[in-house]
Amino acid sequence: MKEIKRNIAIVCGGDSSEHDVSMRSAQGLYSFFDKERYNVYIVDVKGQDWHVQLADDSTEQIDKNDFTFVHNGEVVEFDYAYITIHGTPGENGLMQGYFDLLHVPYSTSGVLVEAMTFDKYVLNNYLRGFGVNVADSILLRRGDEVDEEAVAARLGMPCFVKPANDGSSFGVSKVKEPDQLAAALRVAFMESNEVMVESYMKGTELSIGCYKTADKAVVFPATEVVTKNEFFDYDAKYNGQVQEITPARIAPETAKAVADETSRIYDILHCNGIIRIDYIITKDAEGRDQVNMLEINTTPGMTPTSFIPQQVRAAGLNITDVLTDIVENQFK
Repeated sequence: MKEIKRNIAIVCGGDSSEHDVSMRSAQGLYSFFDKERYNVYIVDVKGQDWHVQLADDSTEQIDKNDFTFVHNGEVVEFDYAYITIHGTPGENGLMQGYFDLLHVPYSTSGVLVEAMTFDKYVLNNYLRGFGVNVADSILLRRGDEVDEEAVAARLGMPCFVKPANDGSSFGVSKVKEPDQLAAALRVAFMESNEVMVESYMKGTELSIGCYKTADKAVVFPATEVVTKNEFFDYDAKYNGQVQEITPARIAPETAKAVADETSRIYDILHCNGIIRIDYIITKDAEGRDQVNMLEINTTPGMTPTSFIPQQVRAAGLNITDVLTDIVENQFK
C-alpha cells in the first residue's frame, strides 16, 4: 500500500519588520524539503490574513479554527508546522501556543522557551544563573527617564542599544558617546516597548547552529562573522556587507568550547528543532579565549546562503535529510 505523505506547512511572514526576510526563508525551506516524502505548502501569516500559496500560484484562506484550508472542495489538514517567522508571532510563543491548542506538532521550542529567548534581557539573566557568560545590561521601558551619564558609568562606552523583544536586525545601534543614547533609544523603541542597553565586548563574532532528536545531537561548525560595518546589522546580514567564514578561524579547543556550550544551552532550555546561537570570543586577563553568548535565534534564517545551510554543508550533511530528521522526530 502506498504510504500517505504528510502535509507540511511552512509558516512564514509575521507582523514584525522582518516579514520579507521570513518569506525568503520560506522559499529556501520549500526548496530544501523532500517533496517525494511530503506535501509542502507555504502559509503566509500577517495580521488576520492567513493564506496558503498553492502550486498554481493561487491562494486559499486558512481556517484559523483548525488550521486547515479547502481546495477543490476538499479540506486539507496539516500534520506538521515548520515555523520560520522571524519576530512576532512565530518567535515569541504566540504561534506555538496556537499549535499546542490544536495539537499540531511544530519545528520550534515550546511557548515558554520561545517567549524567553525572544526577550533578550530575560534570557541573558536566566542563563547567567547557569554560568553562561553574557554582557552586562540594563532594561529600559517606554517612558522611563534615562540618566545618560549613569548608563555610561555602568556599562561603559561604546555600548549597544537594541529592542529587548524583537528580532536582531532592526532598531539596533552602537552608541559611542552618552549624548547619542537618546537618538538610539528612539530608534529601538520603534521596534519594541522594552529596550536593552548592553555593554560592548570586543572580539571575534561567531554563529553556530544545533539540533537534537531522540537519537542524535548535532552541533554544526561555527561561522565566523567579519564585517567592516559597526556591527552585524541588517545590511551586513542581508545586503552582502559581510564575510562569513565556515568553519570559523578559531583554535580547535575554542571551537570545542563553543560547540559544548551550544549543546549545554540547548539542553538547559530544552529546545526543539534547529537553533542558532551567536557568540563573541573575547580574551580574559591571561589572554585565553572566553566564550560569551550574545543571543539565541530559534527560527534562524533558512535561505540557501543563510548561516544554517552553510554550516550543514560544511558538516558534510544534507539539509533535506536534516529537515526530515527534525520533522520525523515529532512522530516517534
